[in-house]
Amino acid sequence: MPNNYSIRLLFGIFALLIGYAHAAAAAEDDDAMARSILDQADQIRFPNEGFQVDVSITTRTNGQNGDSWKYRILSKGNENTVVMVTEPASERGQIMLMKDRDLWVFMPKVSQPVRLSLSQRLTGQVANGDLARANFSGDYTPKLLRIETIGGEKYNVLELLAKDRGVTYHKVIYWVKQANHWPYKAEFYSLSDRLLKSCRYERYQTLLGRPRPTRLVMEDALRSGEESVLDYSDMKLRNLPDKVFTKDYLKKLE
Repeated sequence: MPNNYSIRLLFGIFALLIGYAHAAAAAEDDDAMARSILDQADQIRFPNEGFQVDVSITTRTNGQNGDSWKYRILSKGNENTVVMVTEPASERGQIMLMKDRDLWVFMPKVSQPVRLSLSQRLTGQVANGDLARANFSGDYTPKLLRIETIGGEKYNVLELLAKDRGVTYHKVIYWVKQANHWPYKAEFYSLSDRLLKSCRYERYQTLLGRPRPTRLVMEDALRSGEESVLDYSDMKLRNLPDKVFTKDYLKKLE
């Protein structure tokens, strides 16, 4: 016959196991919620279907406009992207190709493509990956940090940790509006956990059947007063077969 101490010990172990199970289930639910929030915010930014969009990037220093570049982006499923320079005319013909997380640039006067990193600066405060790969769901593991109220609206604040070192940023803190999953702002961090820049998602307009941000304002956290403004326009669905996203096909693109 077990004594009272043994019975109490068994009940204690059982209660502890139940507590661990409940805690694990709650953590799993939180992870699932964070993934759902991130997935829906990604769908707000860009469609999963093949699409084309034009982007103009203007750099600013202390409110004064500087360099301006224009690009045409062809993207399919957030894993395949072509970025073509359309302005300035002197740079036209440069094309970036992203396949999964592999990125190359093709230049008219260079016979072989050059391998690039997603984190490398493209222009102003904009990294290659900011244009070529906008797949937060595929690149980061999300965690719900807290809920913040800003201007009377509630926002889910997510911490996004890179799944590997090949992505654009090591960590992202991401504010997503609770009511409709609209991205609001983001902070981007280096591998040493240093804040590199912040981003605001603005000018929501209905494109391809749903509201999407058409302006991104990226502010340099290291150099005060320096920012880049990305304006998106003429978004449309486009049939993009897989062959479009191959090195041999790039010279045929218009």
